[in-house]
Amino acid sequence: MDPRGKTLSTESTVADERKTDKKTVSASVINEDLSSEISKCSLIGAQVPSLKKRLIVLDINGLLADVVSPPPKDRKADATIARRAIFKRPFYLEFLEFCFEKFEVGIWSSRLKKNVDLVVNFLMGDMKKRLLFCWDLSHCTGTCFKTLENKHKDVVFKDLRKIWDKYDPNLPWEKGYYNESNTLLLDDSPYKALLNPPNTSVFPHTFSYQVENDNSLGEGGELRVYLDGLANAEDMAKYVEEHPFGQERISETSQSWNFYRQVIDSLSAGQNKFLI
Repeated sequence: MDPRGKTLSTESTVADERKTDKKTVSASVINEDLSSEISKCSLIGAQVPSLKKRLIVLDINGLLADVVSPPPKDRKADATIARRAIFKRPFYLEFLEFCFEKFEVGIWSSRLKKNVDLVVNFLMGDMKKRLLFCWDLSHCTGTCFKTLENKHKDVVFKDLRKIWDKYDPNLPWEKGYYNESNTLLLDDSPYKALLNPPNTSVFPHTFSYQVENDNSLGEGGELRVYLDGLANAEDMAKYVEEHPFGQERISETSQSWNFYRQVIDSLSAGQNKFLI
């Protein structure tokens, strides 16, 4: 009697059972492998179609909040994080809900990751799970220059090609799914978009906690209305070109062009292909 409780009358019976077992095991392995591959294909195939075709990339400071260092003494902040005062912008939560409804949304800050994470956690809570990505200074293109406004702050760029070319392989879309026709960067610092094609960024005026009755992010507010029109545009870049908004893009006619031309020239030649 074998361990399965069967009486083995002949060697032929044993051989037949072994062949049957091997076939069963082989079939099982093949089925498991096939199921695994089908699951993988389903995940990959379902990933991109489930995403909205329009992507907006939001800055934090100056857009969703005012981050002030050192903390001012004349106004109580909503929070103090990493020795910086955080002032929430009016209607920013409603604005984020609007953005999530109309677009896929990513965050891209030029601050350190540890500080970005803390501020995003404070501002967004569980809503942060709906972000497509949350990028920080490590994703920016650095330079050896200081900004014109602050000699202690480095000039960095937010190169959208890192999104379009899947700089991070963990980004949940196929390379090329997002491009210059369906991606928009919102940042209050125009120079940070200098490596990008024209009309792929808009530059809202910087929010300050000192501004009274700011409603740009609220229903009927200028930025909200602008993005509502953008959400219905077939080509986002064309819409931006035809509907100027906020601060002007830095170009050869800008007073600061010579400085930024020098900064750009300090980078590798490959980063200049989108520049005017």
